[in-house]
Amino acid sequence: MILLFSLLILSFEGFSSCVADFDQDVSSLGAFSLHGVGAYAAGFYEEMEGDEGDLLVRSIDQIRNFGGRSNEKVVSVEDYGAKGGGADDTMAFEKAWNAACSSDSPVSLLIPKGNTYLLKPITFSGPCNSDISVMIEGTIEASSNPSDWNGKNQRLWIYFNKVNNLAVLGGGTINGNGKVWWQKSCKVDKSQPCKDAPTALTFNACNWLRVESLNVINSQQIHVEFENSKNIIVSSISISAPGNSPNTDGIHVTRTQNITINHCTIATGDDCISIVTGSQDVHANNIICGPGHGISIGSLGAKGSIAQVSGVTVDTAQFSGTSNGVRIKTWQGGKGYAKNIVFKNIEMSNVKNPIIIDQNYCDSKKPCGQQKSAVQVSNVQYSNIKGTSASKFAINFNCSKSFPCSGIVLEDIDLVKNGGGSAKSFCANVKWSKEGTVIPPPCALQLEDA
Repeated sequence: MILLFSLLILSFEGFSSCVADFDQDVSSLGAFSLHGVGAYAAGFYEEMEGDEGDLLVRSIDQIRNFGGRSNEKVVSVEDYGAKGGGADDTMAFEKAWNAACSSDSPVSLLIPKGNTYLLKPITFSGPCNSDISVMIEGTIEASSNPSDWNGKNQRLWIYFNKVNNLAVLGGGTINGNGKVWWQKSCKVDKSQPCKDAPTALTFNACNWLRVESLNVINSQQIHVEFENSKNIIVSSISISAPGNSPNTDGIHVTRTQNITINHCTIATGDDCISIVTGSQDVHANNIICGPGHGISIGSLGAKGSIAQVSGVTVDTAQFSGTSNGVRIKTWQGGKGYAKNIVFKNIEMSNVKNPIIIDQNYCDSKKPCGQQKSAVQVSNVQYSNIKGTSASKFAINFNCSKSFPCSGIVLEDIDLVKNGGGSAKSFCANVKWSKEGTVIPPPCALQLEDA
């Protein structure tokens, strides 16, 4: 079995290492094409067990050399009638996508630089006949008229659905034109009903995906979302919206496995990165965050739901002026787990809650009553986290009485109050341990005292 697997890998052109989805039969791999996609050998591992060679673990840290290749056919949106300059170019983009998606050879869909193209809600659907690179070199701007979403999904603007082997890159700008939506948000105007607003860029069921070198600004709500997808590289993305813009998360990850987010700068009115249920093997490296609400796992377990998040690593990040640093937030009454999480090599500057676990999260007008169930939080490591706290509690562990936090490790922490002075720790219902120097010292209130 191992020999057969090795021969199949060698048959893929251009691979230094190769991984495929083994939910399918190994015999089907011959039809699996990944034009121009490769994996760094150091980031790829597999474990085989037993005579039948069951694949237990597969991981990929990088997908490279994919998108914008010189031998790709080019389809420009202007070839299909896109004019730019304020005209509605939605239909032209749809026609150009259909031509690209039906191509029997690798193709680049070009959005030329030097122009701004206005789009109403649009869906780019797969599966496609070959691999596609979407080269956004110009600017794509959302319609400023919310009525253009009437009868359509209010949560979507640019939507990639079931497109595998896709690259979206080019250095251009995606402008959600969100101000008109923010003004009608119930978080800004209490008289308004609470409604969904569009996510600027959504990828659903897109496997073997690369998103690189884009500017995403002023989204109506979430800027970029990955859902129900596997094997993703996100790199060199700049995301920007005012600090008071409501629900404008930078990157949102849900029901997605094996995603790496590299070298991104995010300034928003909500979480810079939010990771919610169904997400596994999420790696965020070299992130600059602020303003915003920090990097959050959650919220999880709303309305008694089951949440499962595991294998999250945040390595090398800078937070400036954010309301939180690294946060895990779960609702009372939820079920499931958030486990095997690492936050390391992080700098905090004037951050209100640098390190926080909140198992009693409540984003509701009505008080959230005490519940007997909770999402279990366990095996969380904080290592080499330094800087300044905007509040007196630099470490805040507010855990559940019914399902206390466990396996919490603090190592080489140095957090002081912004402007000078000592910060404090707050602990409720948590089992922690420490290694090296930890400032402020973990508080004496432990599980047995809570």
